[in-house]
Amino acid sequence: MADQANQAKNPNLPDYQEVRRIRHRLSLVLEDNDFVANFSSRIVFRLASYVKPHWKLGLLSMITMFLYIATQVSIPVLVGIAINDFLRPENLSIDERVAGINKVGLAFVAVVFINLAGNYLHLRGLASIHMAILLKLRSEMHAHLQKLSSMFYDHNEVGRLMSRVQNDTAALQEFSNVFVVGFAEILSLFGIIAIMLVWNLELALICFTIIPVFMVIMLFWQKRARQAFIRIRHAIAGVNANLNENITGIRVTQSMTRESVNMERFEELNHIHLSAHLRAIKLTASLMPSVEILTAISFGTVIVVGGRMEQSGSLELGTMVAFALFVQRFFEPIRALVMQYAQMQRAMVAGMRIFELLDIKPEIVDSPTAKDLPPIKGHLSFNNVSFSYLPDVPVLDNLSLQIPPGQTLAIVGPTGAGKSTIVSLVARFYDVKSGSVTVDGYDVRDITHESLAKQMSMVLQEPFLYSTTVAENIRFAKKSVTQSDIETATKALGAHEFIMSLPRGYETVLLERGSNLSVGERQLISFARALVADPRILILDEATANVDSHTEQLIQKALKALLEGRTAVIIAHRLSTIKEADQILVLKQGKIEELGKHSELLELNGLYSKLYEMNFRDNA
Repeated sequence: MADQANQAKNPNLPDYQEVRRIRHRLSLVLEDNDFVANFSSRIVFRLASYVKPHWKLGLLSMITMFLYIATQVSIPVLVGIAINDFLRPENLSIDERVAGINKVGLAFVAVVFINLAGNYLHLRGLASIHMAILLKLRSEMHAHLQKLSSMFYDHNEVGRLMSRVQNDTAALQEFSNVFVVGFAEILSLFGIIAIMLVWNLELALICFTIIPVFMVIMLFWQKRARQAFIRIRHAIAGVNANLNENITGIRVTQSMTRESVNMERFEELNHIHLSAHLRAIKLTASLMPSVEILTAISFGTVIVVGGRMEQSGSLELGTMVAFALFVQRFFEPIRALVMQYAQMQRAMVAGMRIFELLDIKPEIVDSPTAKDLPPIKGHLSFNNVSFSYLPDVPVLDNLSLQIPPGQTLAIVGPTGAGKSTIVSLVARFYDVKSGSVTVDGYDVRDITHESLAKQMSMVLQEPFLYSTTVAENIRFAKKSVTQSDIETATKALGAHEFIMSLPRGYETVLLERGSNLSVGERQLISFARALVADPRILILDEATANVDSHTEQLIQKALKALLEGRTAVIIAHRLSTIKEADQILVLKQGKIEELGKHSELLELNGLYSKLYEMNFRDNA
């Protein structure tokens, strides 16, 4: 309602329903029906491709599986043979009959040992394949996520992406087990059917009359089960997304005493996940009684019909007993297939979610004809550039701008004017909608992103440090940097002293996001990281906004040496950072409002003068 009211007040605002539609299109949060519609054999074959590289181990597992199945099926046969051999030869003595049974007993012992060995080797091989598939999937997804553009991350929650990498891959690794074990159960089922048909066709066909009933039950069950497993995957993704958000924003939560509200929301999502799981469990459990009832009916049929046939002399007692055992074993593969089907549903849903992510094409990619950027002087040019994050909502409108090599451009303007967008286009986090951004005359879309990044460094308002040593954080972008280079950079920035005061100096391991350092100290390390990379172009996106006055003085002193001979684009709210710039660009609604030096812009008494009076004078 608030969006609609704002839309009515300001017709230039984007239509809120259109924004929601676009965000929905860009987001991975899909409806359940989308998954159901895409359920196809294509997913199965694609999942099977992950098993293919391990075909040797898979072949060994299959061979041992055949041994295991053969021994399983042969046990009722041995029991039937033992009973028939004991009863059939009426002219043999008891000792001779017992000797025959002993032979069958030895065969039974051999079958048991083969069964155990086959099952052990089979399961061991499957476990190795599971782990290999899990490793490959997570590595592929991580590599793919590294390539996706900023636009993608603008519209997708980190927690949901983590759910796909962690939970969905864990569910998908079960596919190899489902594929191989499911095939084994089907093979076992067909083996049992074949033996039953060979031993007594009439009794076998009578037993098989329950199969159509079971198929009807399965048709009703599987549709409901598929939906239930889809809901589980959505629910756990919601839990992970909320958990990530709560942990990341813990300081805001505690400062605003929102703990109870966040707990209620998290509990709500957990209950949704619990309900989805319970529903799936109930559906799976509801199928088991049906199987048990059908087993009892088939077993009773064997006893009644087989007993009459045995009394009439058309069926031997051992054959009837073997049939009774086969009926029980006949439903064991069916029970297992039901459970495998449940796992298959989980794997299929996980597979669709994983491949949906892997199939997303990165928006920012090197063109087939892209060339490496040669050493540059640093001439930046915006040529009639227009850009928008959402259709019909322009952020930059036909902007043209020249930044000569070695000069510093400061960008100021109201919130939403497009300041950060300009630096993002220079770094090619996004591509322009029209016009071009060039570096020394090279369109950034025609050069490789790696070669551009090697000659450019960026320092953001919120410095991101990794959970490794201080030295590794500084040489993050350039592994060839020596310890001497690192110390030269930190001394120039005034960071060497505080680093040496840390427990292990440059080898001190930082906590997550560098939380064991102050904001100013983290920012100094970010500056050192940019400095050791020796860039030709330096981008500072409000890099001094969160540092104290003393730290800023250190940075300003170092910046004079750092910026010398380099092209720099600076977004800042402090006069000390802006007034020394060669040019100051004043943006308003994506257009150039004013452009000039600090003194020149003050004389114009325009937007810059107003911003100076409101913000910069106080922050000078």
